[in-house]
Amino acid sequence: MSAFLVLTVLQGILIFVDEVFFHHKRGLPRWERLGHPMDTATVLSCLLFIGLAPKNSSTEIIYYSMAIFSCVFITKDEWVHRKFCSAMEMWLHALLFVVHPLLLFSAVRIWETHQQMVLTTAVGVVIFLVYQIVYWNFIEYRLQERRRAALYSDLSQEDRYDYFRE
Repeated sequence: MSAFLVLTVLQGILIFVDEVFFHHKRGLPRWERLGHPMDTATVLSCLLFIGLAPKNSSTEIIYYSMAIFSCVFITKDEWVHRKFCSAMEMWLHALLFVVHPLLLFSAVRIWETHQQMVLTTAVGVVIFLVYQIVYWNFIEYRLQERRRAALYSDLSQEDRYDYFRE
């Protein structure tokens, strides 16, 4: 079994735990509903590049640049996460920050021999990306709006004024 496959499974498990046990518990504010799919898109672009481009010195430089960008880009929210996330979630993010570059750089080792595996992994990432966009920006967002509307529907105008301090 290749290091790429092991790291793919490990990253998938860590992201699943982050999603189910932390994101669903605390909900995601707008910056995360938008930022997390962008993080996923950087990984997807790296995998698609390896899966579709022939390996040569020029494409290697491009890929390494993309992978480094992805590794730095995914850290963009951590200064805000420290205010909203538990210590356990922050630790999980630290694990993801270790696995992420290992995964992307292990993909280089199988570039020429296992492009199909990389493309199959990319399909899984596309499915997760679609879930992130649809669930957090449409389904969960509308559920939150309905819960807020139900909560405030019983309040009088005066109570709403007091609640929102308008």
